[in-house]
Amino acid sequence: MSSFFNDLFHIVQNPYIALIFFAALVFDFINGFHDAANSIATVVGTRVLRPFQAVCWAAWWNFAAAWFFGVHVANAVATWVHTDYVTVEVIFAGLVGAIVWNLVTWYGGIPSSSSHALLGGFGGAAVVHAGQWHGVLQTTKVVLTVEFIVIAPLIGMALGLLFVFIIMWTFRKISPIKIDRWFRVAQLGSAAAYSLGHGTNDAQKTMGIIAALLYASIWKSHQAAFAAGIEKFPFWIVLVCHLAIALGTMAGGWRIVKTMGMRITKLRPYDGACAEAAAATSLFTSAAMGIPVSTTHVITGAIVGVGAVHRLSAVRWGVARRVVWAWVLTIPCSAVVAAGVYAILHRVR
Repeated sequence: MSSFFNDLFHIVQNPYIALIFFAALVFDFINGFHDAANSIATVVGTRVLRPFQAVCWAAWWNFAAAWFFGVHVANAVATWVHTDYVTVEVIFAGLVGAIVWNLVTWYGGIPSSSSHALLGGFGGAAVVHAGQWHGVLQTTKVVLTVEFIVIAPLIGMALGLLFVFIIMWTFRKISPIKIDRWFRVAQLGSAAAYSLGHGTNDAQKTMGIIAALLYASIWKSHQAAFAAGIEKFPFWIVLVCHLAIALGTMAGGWRIVKTMGMRITKLRPYDGACAEAAAATSLFTSAAMGIPVSTTHVITGAIVGVGAVHRLSAVRWGVARRVVWAWVLTIPCSAVVAAGVYAILHRVR
């Protein structure tokens, strides 16, 4: 606790750093607000929980994720850009780019990736700051993240298909009414598991940005040690970020809930449970590997997978196509916005 107050005192002593730290928490809140749909869409779409009950359930597990899976994803995000090009202005511009793109897609009811918006904004601002492409970003991490734009939803889809097939075969002789009754209870567990995965994956991205900010400013003397993996950032940052994303989830994002839970395909309780279990499995694995995947991509792929089991026409491919376009555009669009913000900040300062 003394470490928290000591660190907070040093942050408050630097108003510009405090402003950016606050902006990072605002992004984290908006991430929870924007991605609340991912956590609760299936459980609301199947009418297992009412919207307010669902967001409370999801928010709690978002916060509880602080004690699971470590900070592998946070470390990956914090070192997304080479330390030579990490400045306070780069981080601030990256956050603004991510926030703007999140709000635009939220207003349009499009479930885009907050994770990729943040990484795109961070990278775009860094490239403009450096005045070059080569050597600015950690190439291996960038390539892995871009690959998982395709791989993550495919994994979610494949697991969703597999889980539904297993359920349909296992319970083939039991009446649909009885199955629905059982899975209304099971879906509480699968929704909790997915929210846990969402919290541990997405809150860690903000942790990484905050770590990059602090090690580029008030902890500058320890930046090289942090980049080398020798030094870790304090646990209070983990708690604060998980609290911010949980509060954002409590606020909810009802526009996107409608798209995710009702428009892509019609869900029943066992469909919802399979989609959430598939997405949670994928998120737990990626978090353990330190890969910053999009929770939005994973759950969307899982929902499409469980819908396609029954028949391909059960999936509204027009809606799915709009979602995919948002995935493709997220990194470049947030990068462009962040680059513009950095240029303005550079002129002003």
